[in-house]
Amino acid sequence: MNEQHSDRTDLDHNITRRKFLGTSALSSAALVTGGLTSLLRQSASATGFNFVEATIPQLQAAMASGALTSADLTSGYINRIQSLNPTLHAVIEVNPNAVAIATALDNERRNGHVRGPLHGIPILVKDNIATDDNMQTTAGSLAIYGSQVPADAPLIQQLRAAGAIILGKANLGEWANFRDDEAETYPLAVGWSARGGSTNNAYDLSYTSWGSSSGSGAGAAANLCAAAVGTETDGSITGPSAVENIFGLKPTLGLISQAGIVPISHQQDTAGPMARSVTDVAILLGIMQSPQTDYTPLLQRGALQGKRIGRDVRFFDYSYYGSGIPGDELTVAFANNALSVMQSLGATIVDTDTGDVFAYNGDEFTALLYEFRAQIADYLATLTHTTMRTISSRSTMRIVRKRCLTTIRMYSYSRNSSSVIPTIPITSPREHMQRTPRKRALMMRSLPRTSMRSSRRT
Repeated sequence: MNEQHSDRTDLDHNITRRKFLGTSALSSAALVTGGLTSLLRQSASATGFNFVEATIPQLQAAMASGALTSADLTSGYINRIQSLNPTLHAVIEVNPNAVAIATALDNERRNGHVRGPLHGIPILVKDNIATDDNMQTTAGSLAIYGSQVPADAPLIQQLRAAGAIILGKANLGEWANFRDDEAETYPLAVGWSARGGSTNNAYDLSYTSWGSSSGSGAGAAANLCAAAVGTETDGSITGPSAVENIFGLKPTLGLISQAGIVPISHQQDTAGPMARSVTDVAILLGIMQSPQTDYTPLLQRGALQGKRIGRDVRFFDYSYYGSGIPGDELTVAFANNALSVMQSLGATIVDTDTGDVFAYNGDEFTALLYEFRAQIADYLATLTHTTMRTISSRSTMRIVRKRCLTTIRMYSYSRNSSSVIPTIPITSPREHMQRTPRKRALMMRSLPRTSMRSSRRT
C-alpha cells in the first residue's frame, strides 16, 4: 500500500507528461472545448485506482495488491476510448472479448498463476498486424474489410501467451502510408485511413499524430491503453512517438518476426513497442521478440558507460534533411543536446557519414523500388556476357518487367506472412516444393514461367 501511495503521490505532485499536456492545452485556441485537460480528471476504475499515466510495473503492483483487477483496468481503458476516441480517432475498433479475457486472467492470478509482467495488461496493436479473433485486420483499408486472417501474427501469439490483452486495433496511415504520397502532398494526412479517419494529436487536436503508427502513438499518449504496438518501414514508429511525447523503438530488423504483418519492404519492416515510459517499452520489446529477453535489469544508471553512439552528420545539416515543416530546423539543437547528455553519461559519440549508396529521400516507395531494382540487377548479373550482347533493348526491358512482376508475385510466398487476403496461400518457396505432387502442380501453374524455371534449377 505504501508503494501504491507513493505512485499516486508521484502522479499527483510531480510534473508529469500529462500535466504538461494539460498546461499546453490551455494555451491552444485550436483545441475543442475543454481541451485534453479532461484527460487528467478522468481516472477510474470501479475500485477508484487512478490508472491514468501508470506504468506497467505500477499496474502490476496494483493488481498484485488487490487494488485493481485486469477487468476493471480494461473497462477503464474502454471507457476512455468511448469518451475520447470520437475526437482523437486513435482506435479503429475495440476487441469485443477484451473484458472476458481480462476476467479469465484475473481468475488465473487469484489461483496463483501470473504469466509475467504483461499479465492482464491491455495493449493496442496497429491494424496491419494480424489477429485471429473477432476483430478485422485491414491496414486501415475498406478494400479487404471482411477478410479473415489464417492465424495470429507470431508477435500476437507471444503477447497473448504472456497474458497481454489485445484491447483493440489502432488507426494508422492506410496501408502503413504506402497508399499514396500523401506525406508530401498533405503533410497532416499521414495518419489517415479510410476505416479510422485522420488521427489527431493528443497534445494539439489541430495537428496530426503523424504516421503510419498514428493510432498507436495517440492511443498510448492519451492513456487509451497501457502500451501499444506499431510497425515501421521508415519513421512510422519514431515519428508518431516524437510528436506524441512517448517512447517508441524500432528494433533491429529480424529481432521481432515479420510474419503476419501487412508488408511494405521485408528489408526494412519491423514491429516495435510504443509506450509512455522506457521501462514499458523494454518490457514489451522483451516479450515480442524471439527468443524472449528481459531488458529491465539493463535500465540503470551507468548503462551507457563505454557504449558507442553513431551520429550521421548528414542529418545534422538542414539542407540535407529539411522537410519544410515549421520548426524542423530547430531539431538539430535538440538532437545535439540529447547526444551531449548521452556523452556525459559515459557514451562515446562517433561521427559518420556512411549510408545507403542510393539517393534515399525518406520515401517508403523509393525504398521498395530500390529493393526491386537490386533484385533485378542480381537477375541480370546471372546472364552471360554473350547472352547480354544478343538481347535487344526492347527484349531487355521485357525481361526486367517480367522479373519485376515475378518478384512481386513471389513476394507473398517468400515473406511467409499473413497478407490478410485469405485467397493467397502464404507459403515459402521451400514449403511450396515440399507439397504433394498434385498440390505442387496446381500451384506451379499459377506462377509465372520464370519462377517455374528458377524452381526447377533449385
